[in-house]
Amino acid sequence: MVRVSPTVEGFRAAFRRPSLTLAEITWRWTVGVTASALFFFGLFEYLNTLPVTNGELLFLRSRQPYLVSQAIAHILRGSLGRALMSGLIAGLTLTLLWIVAAALGRLATVRALLDYFRSDVAARVFAGGRGTGDGGKDVANLVSTNGLAGSAAFPALVRLNFLHAAAALAAVCGFLGAAILSGFASPDSNPRPGLAFVVFLLLAGLVGLAWSSLNWILSLAGIFAVRDGEEAVGAISAAVSFSREHVGPVAAVSTWTGLAHLVAFVAATTVVSIPLGLAPLVPWRLVVAAILVISVAYFALADWLYMARLAGYVCIAEMPEALDPSPQPPQVALPAPIQTTIDREEPILRDLTNLAAET
Repeated sequence: MVRVSPTVEGFRAAFRRPSLTLAEITWRWTVGVTASALFFFGLFEYLNTLPVTNGELLFLRSRQPYLVSQAIAHILRGSLGRALMSGLIAGLTLTLLWIVAAALGRLATVRALLDYFRSDVAARVFAGGRGTGDGGKDVANLVSTNGLAGSAAFPALVRLNFLHAAAALAAVCGFLGAAILSGFASPDSNPRPGLAFVVFLLLAGLVGLAWSSLNWILSLAGIFAVRDGEEAVGAISAAVSFSREHVGPVAAVSTWTGLAHLVAFVAATTVVSIPLGLAPLVPWRLVVAAILVISVAYFALADWLYMARLAGYVCIAEMPEALDPSPQPPQVALPAPIQTTIDREEPILRDLTNLAAET
């Protein structure tokens, strides 16, 4: 058996199967483009419905902060409630779209990864790399006896994505609560903005840590919902057990992909600063186009890294015995047992007995 590295296998799967990243990009960007188009369309339509009088227009053209703020407040008076209601309905609709699209996308990507590791990687690891013929399929069956989940996986993924959305909403409420609680550290009678800021950072950090941990567990549970046909609760339990039983490999995959993502983010931020620095010298349309191209490239790379991390987790789940195969003890030949009884039928003993009788 060949020892494998789940991190290397994850990057190899993402590199050899670019269709997986394309599928991930398709459903993610579909939701993102829909949300962006709906936001800008709704914003422009809302601004077109706002009445602006000559006096308010005069205040806006004065460029005085106080007059401009008064004009904006007067323009938005009475119509902000309608905008909030429309935004709430649009947010619920987009959340429903994301839940369904994410379930379909995760079902397709995890199935493809399972097929990849059960055919190509299993034949190379367990059969010494002799190919993926019929023998490779027989060897792949040794990796996991669980069949691919059918239609039962989709409802479980939908429930998991609903928990994703609920966790995000709870995180937003937690940040608002942190802001409110930090305000008590700086009352009007004794203002201490520094202490309030520190308290907010601590509370917001705890909320962010809890949300990121729960979000990671829910993302990992999607693998077991597809692989084993588990329900939402069973998939979460399997994800927790999986992370506890394979702490080292899971931490290695998460660390290396996280560092790669951090490097990509720093590089993209550095490259974006170049057209921003040239903004006074070049047309603004060129600057916006350059920023959009760099952002699209970064988001595509981030999705590729996410797929590499997901492939690493699937590798750990599918072939745990190949991560650290225990060496077989050497076969030592045991000596023949020593005979401790006397065999009376030995020729020498018979001769001695006859000699004793003659004397």
